[in-house]
Amino acid sequence: MIAAIGNHEETSGIAVSNVAAAVILADKSNVHYSRVRKEDEATFTTRDRVNYAARESFLTADPQKQEIIMHLEIDTSICSVMEYFEIFMTKMLLCRRAANFLKCRFGLVINGNHML
Repeated sequence: MIAAIGNHEETSGIAVSNVAAAVILADKSNVHYSRVRKEDEATFTTRDRVNYAARESFLTADPQKQEIIMHLEIDTSICSVMEYFEIFMTKMLLCRRAANFLKCRFGLVINGNHML
């Protein structure tokens, strides 16, 4: 567990064990409107707005296909999919590296569209 915490930096983090890979996937895919504590939308940062726009977010793992897929529903009236990528691309890359450690492919489905 300590290795997962120590290796979760998005630009340089690596999974060093199966547990570390699972923790990285859970942590870096955690985007959801419930994470936003601010009540005044005028004070939202870009990260707040992206989290607030994420209405649904969950991971699925298919051991037969050896893939881990992040499913995300974004309210595009709040933020664009591009804004999601601007903020979360490094997180998704770390998720891909963690999935690769588990000998799986990482995929991303946003609003029903396969992105990765």
